[in-house]
Amino acid sequence: MTAAGNIVILTGAGVSAESGIATFRGPGGLWEGHRVEDVCTPEALARDPALVHRFYDLRRAALDTVAPNAAHDALARLDAAWPGELLIVTQNVDDLHERAGARRLLHMHGELRSALCAACGTRHPWHDALPPATRCPTCGAPALRPDIVFFGEMPYEMERIEAALARADLFVSIGTSGAVYPAAGFVRGAAAGDAATLELNLEHSAGSAWFDETRLGPAGVLVPVWVDALLAR
Repeated sequence: MTAAGNIVILTGAGVSAESGIATFRGPGGLWEGHRVEDVCTPEALARDPALVHRFYDLRRAALDTVAPNAAHDALARLDAAWPGELLIVTQNVDDLHERAGARRLLHMHGELRSALCAACGTRHPWHDALPPATRCPTCGAPALRPDIVFFGEMPYEMERIEAALARADLFVSIGTSGAVYPAAGFVRGAAAGDAATLELNLEHSAGSAWFDETRLGPAGVLVPVWVDALLAR
């Protein structure tokens, strides 16, 4: 694995949890006290836009109270130093990878600090509250919504991700449940192209059997050790 030229890294909620951000599905299947079906589906947005917008407003504001942890910092170091291709694909909607310094990064499930126009499809950086019917700066339609990929919607840049997986010599999954598709299928896509596969997770995921190797422990401990070894060799 240390000889890998092209690397694809998938990060999930387990990475940001160590910074104090709640994992997507907590006890009882709730996300910070709400059923996922009530805050993360197109139907929920149509039924109760005030609830959905308020929910993401609170999540966006909470980003000011957290900071990147050792796992984010280590991946940013790898991003800066790795001479081959590298792509960090995150399922997380926070901005902790960016704040740590990662640049070769893709948010497949959207971003809290972004707004999406449902009318024209333009995405806008957004840091403040986003009330329903906020007008789009591009087209003027009162159609801005949280730039979050809801259940039932297509994740961002799947073609780019699949192309990177096809070229990968190493695929690493960090802090993911292995239960949410299409991300859960990335390991098989990478392995089909003869990439080595490594899982770093707090516990075995639903997809652990597909990996060449699984290392268990906190991301803030495992990721810096892995990155240091990779860069040293």
